[in-house]
Amino acid sequence: MVPEIEKASLEEIKHFQEQKLRELFVYLNTNSPYYRRLFRKHKISTEAIQTLEDLIRIPTTSKEDLQKFNDDFLCVPKKKIVDFVTTSGTLGEPVTIGLTDADLDRLAYNEAISFDCAGVTDEDILQLTTTLDRRFMAGLAYFLGARKLGAGIIRVGAGIPELQWDTIEKFRPTYLIVVPSFLLKLIEYAEQHTIDVNASGIKGAICIGESLRNQDFSLNVLAKKIKSAWNIELYSTYASTEMSTAFTECSEQQGGHLHPELIIVEILDKVGNRVPDGQEGELTVTTLGVEAMPLLRFRTGDIVAAHFTACKCGRNTLRLGPVVGRKQQMVKYKGTTLYPPAMHNVLNDFPEVDSFVIEIYSNTIGTDEILLKIATKSPSEALLQAIKDHFRSKLRVTPDIEFVAEEIVQQLRMSKLGRKPVSVIDRRS
Repeated sequence: MVPEIEKASLEEIKHFQEQKLRELFVYLNTNSPYYRRLFRKHKISTEAIQTLEDLIRIPTTSKEDLQKFNDDFLCVPKKKIVDFVTTSGTLGEPVTIGLTDADLDRLAYNEAISFDCAGVTDEDILQLTTTLDRRFMAGLAYFLGARKLGAGIIRVGAGIPELQWDTIEKFRPTYLIVVPSFLLKLIEYAEQHTIDVNASGIKGAICIGESLRNQDFSLNVLAKKIKSAWNIELYSTYASTEMSTAFTECSEQQGGHLHPELIIVEILDKVGNRVPDGQEGELTVTTLGVEAMPLLRFRTGDIVAAHFTACKCGRNTLRLGPVVGRKQQMVKYKGTTLYPPAMHNVLNDFPEVDSFVIEIYSNTIGTDEILLKIATKSPSEALLQAIKDHFRSKLRVTPDIEFVAEEIVQQLRMSKLGRKPVSVIDRRS
């Protein structure tokens, strides 16, 4: 099911995307109040945007823009919207994204080719361990994509290891769609109930929300812990509600593949210039084929590196490396720049740590502070000192650490409106 454009030459892919970009520019100028206003303000004509290089002439769109002018991004009458989803906003209130029938078809196509990228076929059954409700786009995308691909899908929802294992044993799915740290919960439950995970029939997991790999694509600590107990293939997938598009690993597991018919990618530095190939920068996307709320040069806030060499799987598309961190979650702590994923890796080295949450806040003089709240069944001064020493060894600094009850960590990780657990709470103003 690999689209021909993904196997085309880089030059052919570029020409294809430039044609799609010209079509998008005309569409936005005709239908988007927000972008029409932006083009007029900056005196950008339809003829001015012909190539991918011309994109640099257009100001980027931020999540704050999307929140402040939410309705002005809508390109169709509201009666054409058949599904409403929301995503977190920078100003407190969630951002609403509307989808038309055509957008749902695009979402299904995106997820079908993404599943195919990870080796899923119409012979497989997927078990969905994330929510399908609460205005959450991802769960809907997985369901629609499985149907489009012709695979089976079981909608179990989040949490409840007992129900997950009951479903695995009854229906024998072959893939899980899962937050990777939840796989450790499934392994723990299996060990407690004499379930042989390697006789379960699960051959792979499509992993969302947490990184599995280091920047060189080697398995990180979390992935190694999973693989040491459960011999299944782990595939990373990265997406966001705003771009309605996923970047999923193939069998080579060397980064998430771009779907050039669905999205244009730029990697930008702090001042908005494109970084050299292979260097880290902020992922900035332009959506293609979106009817209701297409976005032009949307800054995702995620820091990544792009890789451009041809993949052994036959695709010639750009691949995104693991997310280094969220731009807004970058911490300058005691002179050291940190991103939460680096702290995740340190904590994942300790089997005694059952769960944790990272709180970031500002002190009285306006500098960043970090507090780790850790749940463990065996709190001790020795464990605390070992964690601190490991932080100094790996990251050169040691955050404040306190042991708390598991219930407190879980309450912090899931807000009342939460659709997926969070491991970072940023309390900076």
